[in-house]
Formats: sequence, structure tokens, C-alpha cells
Amino acid sequence: MTETRRIEAGKTGTEHPVIQILSANKIFPNGTQALDAVDLNVQQGEFLSLIGPSGCGKSTLLKMIANLIEPTDGRILWWNGGPERIGSAGSRLAFVFQDPTLMPWARVDANVRLALDLERKGADKSDVAARIHAALDQVGLAKFARSYPRELSGGMRMRVSIARALIDQPDLLLMDEPFGALDEFTRNKLDLDLVRLSWERRLTTLFVTHSIYEAVFLSTRIIVMAANPGRIHSELVIDEPQPRDEDFRGSPRFAQLCRDLSRMLTEASHAGSPQS
Repeated sequence: MTETRRIEAGKTGTEHPVIQILSANKIFPNGTQALDAVDLNVQQGEFLSLIGPSGCGKSTLLKMIANLIEPTDGRILWWNGGPERIGSAGSRLAFVFQDPTLMPWARVDANVRLALDLERKGADKSDVAARIHAALDQVGLAKFARSYPRELSGGMRMRVSIARALIDQPDLLLMDEPFGALDEFTRNKLDLDLVRLSWERRLTTLFVTHSIYEAVFLSTRIIVMAANPGRIHSELVIDEPQPRDEDFRGSPRFAQLCRDLSRMLTEASHAGSPQS
């Protein structure tokens, strides 16, 4: 039986994990078991990456946290500073998908405004305009507010998607391999921007990726997942100062952490089913 409830408040929100997942699994109607008995705590302000082979349930886990799909069994507990359920109208959660999912007929500013239109009907127009400008400025697109998505590069369209996610000032940011389709140069630039934004906004971020280098550069902690069924295999803590820059990417420590993560992924890929 599935149970999803809010963690009871203590004196401060920092006394509790933002997300606590207890033995949660997911079996789809066709009988496929995507996740098996996942236990995971997500602490406030950390940048947590999920990495593993295709089919190990990374995106499924992210969507369960976002309340887009329900676990088949287990418990998902949350604490976001108040009584609102994550995924409800009152919560501060944003989801960035693999595709920017922009409205092609609307200009950039209208695409960014969409989140406010959905959540805050009747909001003051001057306040909305100021927030759109601030969100676009944060991702370096203030000069492109009146452009259409077709006039932008792939990386710029993804920046619009991130601006739309940030405009409602979320506390929890979920990102499902948002840079996977981009060239390496653009991806590295967006990783730099993302680590800066996460640090400046003190966001709690869950990030799905297939890239070892991206996971090490961005994360404070990396969860390595195994497949068939999807489950947590191991984790790697990246105890390096934030925000990070190109000096870290070129450092011996970065190279060593990438080797460590590569080894852990190899071990996870060779791990058999827990029932075998």
C-alpha cells in the first residue's frame, strides 16, 4: 500500500530532509518493475545527481518525487517549510524536462510567463514583467525576450526552459537530463550557469544525467543506480567548494572523482538482480 505524507514540522525546516523516500517501488501496469525498494534522503540545499544505465528508473524516481506518478508501494515523505504537498498549487517545485517544451507560437517572454499564468492569475502586470526580465537576465537572455523559439539555438531554448522554472522561485528543482541533446561546449557552459544559479538561489536540486563529467562537476552527492529492477547501488560524495568553475574541471581532483564514479558505474552495471 502506498503512503505519501508530509514530515511533521520541527523548530526549523533544516531539521528534516526535503525529501525522504522509504522503500518506494514502482511496477507499471504491464508488469515491468521500474524501481525496487528505493531508500533516499535529500537534504536542503544539496545538488543531488542520479546516474546509471538506461532503464534503471532515474526518470521514474524523479517523477515520483514530483508527484507526476505514484509509487506502487512504499512511502514518500516531504518537508518544504509548510503544509503544502509537493506538486500541489502551493508548493515551490519546478521540473525541467529533457526537451524545452516551449510554445513555438509564443515569444520568449510569454513562454517564461506561463508558470506565473498557471499559478498566479490576476497578478500585477508590472510585477510579472519585472520577474520575467529578472529570470531571463539570470540565464543571459534578457535581450531575447521578444524572440520566438525558432530563432534561438538549442542551448538558448533550454535556457528559456530554465528561466521558466526559476520564475516562481522554487525551493526544489527537478531536472531530467536537460542538456543531454546539446553539444559538449554548450553543455559545459550551461553546467557552469546552473551551478552558479543553484548556489545563488540556495536551491535543492535533483538532476538526472548520463554524463560522468557533468555529474561530478555539478553535484554535492551522486547516487549510482543499477537496473533490472532499478535500485540504488552506491553513492559518491563530492566534497568540493561551491560554486565550481573551469579550474575545478581541469584539476587532478576532478579527474580522480571521475575515475571513481566510472568504476562505481561499472560495478553497478555488473550487479545482478537482488533476487538472484
